Amino acid sequence: MASSAKKRAVGLGENPEESDNSSEETPEDDDDSGEDDSDASDDQINEEVVVDFEAHTISDNDFNGIKKLLQQLFLKAHVNTSEMTDIIIQQNHIGSVIKQAEVPEDSDDDEDPDEVFGFITMLNLTERKGVQCVEEVKELIVDQCEKNAPHSVTEQLQQILNDTTKPVGLLLSERFINVPPQIALPLHKQLQKELAEAQRTNKPSGRCHYCLLISKTCKEASRNIPARGGAPKEEYVFANAEEEFFYEQAVVKFHYSVQEDADSCLSGRWSFDDVPMKPFRTVMLIPADRMPAVMDKLKEYLTV
Repeated sequence: MASSAKKRAVGLGENPEESDNSSEETPEDDDDSGEDDSDASDDQINEEVVVDFEAHTISDNDFNGIKKLLQQLFLKAHVNTSEMTDIIIQQNHIGSVIKQAEVPEDSDDDEDPDEVFGFITMLNLTERKGVQCVEEVKELIVDQCEKNAPHSVTEQLQQILNDTTKPVGLLLSERFINVPPQIALPLHKQLQKELAEAQRTNKPSGRCHYCLLISKTCKEASRNIPARGGAPKEEYVFANAEEEFFYEQAVVKFHYSVQEDADSCLSGRWSFDDVPMKPFRTVMLIPADRMPAVMDKLKEYLTV
């Protein structure tokens, strides 16, 4: 098991070898494989593998894994993910990375025991005003808000982002799609403890009045179902299911399409009978004083 300053079991999941395909890229079939290989593959698909995950302190070795997950979030958006990854590693008093608890001895030789399956952290946008990747994130969400939300929402968003007396923290919680949502609760609880300690000791990112979250979401490609009263009802599905509870508490929220940036919504096995889905990003701003309500919902949802 990899040593770390912070290490704890956080959940169970399915075969992590499938997790490399968690971005908006759909895995392709191997045209060169024979029928025997196909049959063997079918048998493997039906086999459930239980894996333990642990949360570790973020370190320099996690650069490539974190950057890859950031790229899956921002896709082709003009955001310097390398710089953002460096900042996340520098402020490792906040946040965790998810790794496999123990790699079996009979696993493939090329399997990396330190592979990052997910991470969580908070990046204070107000404290880091002027930093390239921070300004690019703010520019991205304001631009998309102007295109996809009423003018009043854009004004509110800009006012909050420009108010230096009430810092805004960018919550980054990314993981492979096959990593189970049960790990979200201990990760978020640990993050809240670390934020409180950072604020007490006056360390970076400790004090955030608002939490900004950009979620990966999808919507059925078919026409919207009319709701009561004749208005179309749009059903967005969250890649990280627990983030719907953040959405419920948000004071600013809007969606924007990333259809042109991605071939499909999410890879892995979708439980929607292969219903065509369009990929979106959902932006939300949650006041810090509403986070306890979010945590209560997480506990209720993830401990059932």
